[in-house]
Amino acid sequence: SGPAAALSGARRLPPLPPQGYYTRRGGIGIGESGDFVTSPEISQVFGELIGIWYISEWIATGKPKAFQLVELGPGRGTLTDDILRVFSQLASLLSKCDVSIHLVEVSPKLSEIQALMLTGGKVQSNPEDKSAYMKGISKTGIPIFWYRDIQDVPPGYSFYLAHEFFDALPIHKFQRTEKGWREVLVDIDPEVPDQLRFVLSPSSTPATENFIQPEEMREHVEVCPEAGVIIQRLACRIEKDGGAALVADYGHDGTKTDTFRGFRNHKLHDVLRAPGTADLTADVDFSYLRKMAQGRTATLGPIKQREFLKNMGIDLRLQVLLQNSRDTATREQLLHSYDMLMNPKKMGDRFNFFALLPHQRLVHPDKKHKPESKSPLPPVAGFGELLLE
Repeated sequence: SGPAAALSGARRLPPLPPQGYYTRRGGIGIGESGDFVTSPEISQVFGELIGIWYISEWIATGKPKAFQLVELGPGRGTLTDDILRVFSQLASLLSKCDVSIHLVEVSPKLSEIQALMLTGGKVQSNPEDKSAYMKGISKTGIPIFWYRDIQDVPPGYSFYLAHEFFDALPIHKFQRTEKGWREVLVDIDPEVPDQLRFVLSPSSTPATENFIQPEEMREHVEVCPEAGVIIQRLACRIEKDGGAALVADYGHDGTKTDTFRGFRNHKLHDVLRAPGTADLTADVDFSYLRKMAQGRTATLGPIKQREFLKNMGIDLRLQVLLQNSRDTATREQLLHSYDMLMNPKKMGDRFNFFALLPHQRLVHPDKKHKPESKSPLPPVAGFGELLLE
């Protein structure tokens, strides 16, 4: 998330961690007063329903004796906090299960903010353990560990969560021309001092050779190789150890072209101005994520956020909260946040949910005996009823 990352690897700039948007600003850019607002900051219901999704998958796979919840880029820790509240409310159900939280976070500032929210600040650095750089106990008594890389997270049956994570990773941009595909690079504008501009590579680049699929029909394509690597790692882990991954993000299914943009103070911001000071984002190409799973896992989605939350029972949860709220201001806030999450013109259609699951999760136990069976599988929560093909 430094300028080198922000500018899509165009000029091969050296990494500048102290200047990166997330590493430098910590949690300042998130929330009402920052550059962007995320779903967990809008409503507790969002995180609660995701917590229920994981519990339902845990039950559907036979209630294993332990599970790890692994969140990639946990922001201020709000989402994990909401999920932990659900785990606490369902403590009797989870009483025989060994639950642990594993946060993959590179920003020292954000990890401090997460520790404060989740443990009340009761954490210790962990120099004797080379993988986790910090550890603590949540307010609800669950162990939490912090890592700089997903590869440091120990193996085992795990639920992975990537909420507004993939959209912040660096992308390569490509343009189709009469001479073939060219990479969109960043250059210094010779006409204007200290001003950057986009240019096309004069010839094909290694990225052009490696990242453009032969069947590509679009004129302009954005590819995030880092997202591909992470999805491959998740798919390998889920295939080997079981569990599931849930991805929630801005995105499309291989249809959009130019989505790279910046946000500052909730307004669109020129991505090439003052690198490192704005939140840069590009829509996630879910068709690319599906391809990168390479058949190691089953994939579900993407489906619109409003469909997923509706399937998860957000309407019922809203009614309960409205009935339990005593004052008009709270009820108005609940309705406002529901509208933000569900309205197609707001987040309802702009955000998508996508899941990786072990293949056996979607194979009906009767299939061996009755291959023609069309009876429904144990449905994957949020994604609706699944019928055998």
